[in-house]
Amino acid sequence: MDALDFYGLRPPARDGDPWALPVERRLCSGLGALFGGCGLGAAIAVLEVVTGRPVTWATAQFLEFTRPGTTVDLEVTEVVRGHATSQCRVLARVDGKEIFTVLAAAGRRSLSFRHEWAERPAVPPPAACPPRALRREHAGTIAEALEVRAARLRELEDLDGAPLADGRSAVWVRNPWATDAQAAALAIVGDYVPMGIGQASGHRLASSSLDNTLRMVRNHPTEWILADIRVHAVGDGLGHGTVHLWSEDGLLLATASQTAIVKEPRAPRPGPED
Repeated sequence: MDALDFYGLRPPARDGDPWALPVERRLCSGLGALFGGCGLGAAIAVLEVVTGRPVTWATAQFLEFTRPGTTVDLEVTEVVRGHATSQCRVLARVDGKEIFTVLAAAGRRSLSFRHEWAERPAVPPPAACPPRALRREHAGTIAEALEVRAARLRELEDLDGAPLADGRSAVWVRNPWATDAQAAALAIVGDYVPMGIGQASGHRLASSSLDNTLRMVRNHPTEWILADIRVHAVGDGLGHGTVHLWSEDGLLLATASQTAIVKEPRAPRPGPED
C-alpha cells in the first residue's frame, strides 16, 4: 500500500481539476471529523506526485471540520519551481468552502555533512509496551487503524490533575504502510500534540488542532515510529508543543509542531469495557 491508496485519493479527470479525497470514518478522529494529520498527509501525497519531488516541509492551517460522506477537493499549485526545490500550495475545499490550507516546500539538495542534536527518549521497544486502550468513540477511526503502544503514557484513569514535570510523553505507532517513513505517513503520527496536552496537564482535555507543521529530516525504513511528544505550555485556552519522530533503530525522521484549542477538563466517560 502506498500513500495514494491509504488515503483513497483520486487523481483529476483532466488537467486543472482538483484531486479528490473522499472522507471516510477510517480517516477521522474520535470527534467524527477528518483527522488533521490525515488532511495534511493527503495533501503531501498529492504534492509529491504533482511536483515529482519529496516534501521537506509542510504546514496546514485548519479552518473547518469535515465529516464522513463528504469529498475534499485538493487544488494543487506549484507556485515556484526552482532548480532543486519547489514552493507549493494546496487549497482544500468541500462544496467550494475552504476547510484547510497547506503551504509546503519540496525537493532535496546535496550536502557533504550531517549532524543531529535532538536526543531520543529512553523508552522500551514496541514489543515491551502495552497497546494503547481505545475508547468507544475511536471505533472505525484512524485511532483504530493505527496500532499504538504506550511507551511513556498515563492511562486516562491516572490523569489526576498532576502535571508532568517535563511535559513529555511518548507512543510507538506502527508505520501506516510499512515501508519508508515518508512524509505522508509521518504527518499522521506528528499530530499527537493534542493527546500530549492531556498527558502533560494531567487532565482529560478535549483539544483540536489549529495547525500542523511537519519538517522532514529523512525517509528511512522502519516498522515502528516513536512519537516523542513535548508539550511546552498551556494557557489562555491554547496548548503548544512539538513531536520528534524517531525510527525504531534510533534515527530522527522528522519534527512536527502544533497549536491546539484546549477546552475545560471533561468528566470521565465509560471505558471500552462498558
